Amino acid sequence: MSCVLTQGYNLDCRDSTGGIKEVGLVAFESVTAMTVTEGVITAITQSDVFLKYQLIAHTGDFEQTITPSRENGTLEVKQSLKFPINKMTTAVRNELLLLAQNRLMIAVLDTNGKAWMLGQDFGMMLGASSAKSGVKLGDRNGFELMFESDEKTLAYEINAALYPTLFD
Repeated sequence: MSCVLTQGYNLDCRDSTGGIKEVGLVAFESVTAMTVTEGVITAITQSDVFLKYQLIAHTGDFEQTITPSRENGTLEVKQSLKFPINKMTTAVRNELLLLAQNRLMIAVLDTNGKAWMLGQDFGMMLGASSAKSGVKLGDRNGFELMFESDEKTLAYEINAALYPTLFD
């Protein structure tokens, strides 16, 4: 079977921006169903709400790396998400330990106003992360978090009207 190409790509306006604004985290098992139409999540059934983490501007990003295997006829997508949380507190410390024990689905809102679902197939897990005191007065005192997942495909976009309902 041949995988038919459907479109080319033309250069677009230079109006895209980098970075992410916020993320929403929920236990992977809390999402019981998703409807995906042409790469966009149009409906989601969840037993728990996503918990919103507001991010500091210019500090967080997510990356997706496609790794095809010619020999095996497969491809996998490594998803990673990194962001800091300023100011070490006991409440954040305790929540991070809970995050570390769970598989998660993570909704990411980028600075272009597009939302994306990470960990949609197998769930993201907290990877190598750190808590740092900083050295100088102007250094970050807080946590630097990194989440990872191996998925079957690139992240799905979340329908703009659906995104706010994840937090209700």
